[in-house]
Amino acid sequence: MPISPNFTSILEQQQEITFLHCYPNGYLKYTDLCNLLQLTAGRHADLGGISFTDMQAFHQAWVMSRMRLEIKKLPKWRDIVTIKTWVKSLENSRSVRCLEMYLNDEKIVGCETFWAVINTQTRRPEALALPHDHFQKFETDATIASTKKIDISTNVTTLANRNVVLSDLDVVNHVNNVKYMEWCLDFEDPKRLLNQEMATLDINFIKELNWNDVAVFQKETNNNSTLYSIAKEDKKVYALEINWYQ
Repeated sequence: MPISPNFTSILEQQQEITFLHCYPNGYLKYTDLCNLLQLTAGRHADLGGISFTDMQAFHQAWVMSRMRLEIKKLPKWRDIVTIKTWVKSLENSRSVRCLEMYLNDEKIVGCETFWAVINTQTRRPEALALPHDHFQKFETDATIASTKKIDISTNVTTLANRNVVLSDLDVVNHVNNVKYMEWCLDFEDPKRLLNQEMATLDINFIKELNWNDVAVFQKETNNNSTLYSIAKEDKKVYALEINWYQ
């Protein structure tokens, strides 16, 4: 698609929180928070002519590699939030995108994401084939800390196994990144989620999971942090580090 006449290098988009986005207590699910942020990022890519559809002409797609979330509080059902996004850097096959969520002009969530371009046939990284100079790059940070590589310990407890099914897959034909979080949080104490005790989340997407793969879930707890990891055939594919409010 051509670059939209409505394209701007910083996108601000309003979103109403519906009951479909919420936990039983009426507050936004952490997984749906990530979905809304990524939908906004996707919308910005659409407007700027570097969407999934545009990239498929070159057999390319964006895949998320790392994510950092800093959460002050969550919005609730019927709230209208503003999500703001911009590109911090974009060079060759890699890009850093920042996002923020506001409620009544108060910043409640900051997010930094690290993306890679892959060839959807070879499944290997490669430089973005589309022009992107019209995206102004901004050095402004959305989070206090940047995305990081999570140190996955060997001192973990195995929780369960799961076979990947069709509903876990997305348009890139692998497990959607939010699915990993959903799986891990299902092992968490519901009270901690409902009480909004999460302060920060760091996420690493290491390798793909595909249909009928067997995912092995592991967990490690240290003081005010919890580390989940997912493995396939003894190789790590995902890590989620949660830091809790004290």
